[in-house]
Amino acid sequence: MQTRSILPLCCFLMIATVAQNAPFQSPKRLSWSQQIAVREQWLAKRHDMILPMMREHGIDMWIVVNEEFHDDPLTQYIAPPRPYAGGRDFFVFIDSGEKGLRKIAITGFAEENLKQFYESPDEPRPADKVLPELYEQYKPKKIALSYNARRGVQRSLTYDTYNFIAEKMGPDAVQHFVPAADLIEEYLDTRIPEEFATYQQMVQLTDALTRRSLSSEVIHPGKTTVGDVRRWLYDQLGDNRVSTWFQPDLRVQRKGNKNDTSRGFLAVAPESTVIQRGDVVHLDFGITCMGLNTDWQKMAYVLLPGEKDAPAGLKNAMKNTNALQDALTLRAARPGRPAGDVYNQTMEEMKEKGIEAQIYSHPIGNQGHGLGPSIDFRASKRADIGATQAKPLRKGSYLSVELNTQTAVPEWDNQKVYIMMEDDAYLTDDGYKFFVPRQEAFYLVK
Repeated sequence: MQTRSILPLCCFLMIATVAQNAPFQSPKRLSWSQQIAVREQWLAKRHDMILPMMREHGIDMWIVVNEEFHDDPLTQYIAPPRPYAGGRDFFVFIDSGEKGLRKIAITGFAEENLKQFYESPDEPRPADKVLPELYEQYKPKKIALSYNARRGVQRSLTYDTYNFIAEKMGPDAVQHFVPAADLIEEYLDTRIPEEFATYQQMVQLTDALTRRSLSSEVIHPGKTTVGDVRRWLYDQLGDNRVSTWFQPDLRVQRKGNKNDTSRGFLAVAPESTVIQRGDVVHLDFGITCMGLNTDWQKMAYVLLPGEKDAPAGLKNAMKNTNALQDALTLRAARPGRPAGDVYNQTMEEMKEKGIEAQIYSHPIGNQGHGLGPSIDFRASKRADIGATQAKPLRKGSYLSVELNTQTAVPEWDNQKVYIMMEDDAYLTDDGYKFFVPRQEAFYLVK
């Protein structure tokens, strides 16, 4: 199949580099139709990966089903990212041996753009006729379906649709049904080079909006609430024609105030919290665009009267988190290395340096909390995710390097302060590289 490369492979036509206090000019976004065209160019590249992956996992047939009013989260990554309104639309991949990958769309309505990627007749035939014919023709030994998995995107097949497939394909076919979880994970955790520029510019936009939200443009000490900052970010998502996969969270630490915690982490501040001078403010924020997601955490300090910078103790606390980042990204992480080994080496270095640390990093890309190996302290404590410890890191995959340190701050009467960071990065032979430079100094609110 031939595709036209007439568009830049990114979702922004222009991006501004934003210094901490520089004015920000919002980048011009591609129109929705242009975004679809670019993503369909990506889809052609992604389809090239499917047959080798199916063979690696011993899969002869892979079926993805999209239901009306209940979109399968896989659909936009295996089919053109357009609306599908059929009662049930089936996307079937078959290893046909020497003839290669056969791709068949069984849809309720004809759609000409599907023809670029699938066999898709102008007069669609019903699935209850086509599915049993395909089974009889190919007799696949393993038919992969999205069920019996830990993560939502891997278990998206509904009970009724499973029963429909089982009934129409017949009891002999049911004996060959297997979970598609491992195939789906590799497919979604494998990034293609064409996505890189778009993702980098998404990270740049995430960073720019974060810096603005943690600045005097938005925060007026003694007046601005956590809810005000949240609402400003929601409005910026709309103004920049992007969305998000989780709501922005802010955490506020204050000298003399005990830190509330939730599930072992610093707790999110109530929206009614008024940001005051001397506060340490943390933001967790991300955007969604072009079928990709970012995840970002940064720290600000609200200057006291007469101050021009954060206290030395707070700056030292940030250095500890930067040291934790270095240990993970530069020294421990390498392609092919088990995620658990990366975690253990990083934490051993922190122990030697006397730094109190937590790591809870996760893959990112098509999903915010993506599929693939996680470098996460919880993995060794929970049986349902412990297997990720043994999974090797994939070169080129994206990771949200999410972690924190706690440091006693002399200027706060040795009260411990969390410095929580999250930066999106990609794995190279030399470790993880950040898409934009990490934070090494507090964003200052005057």
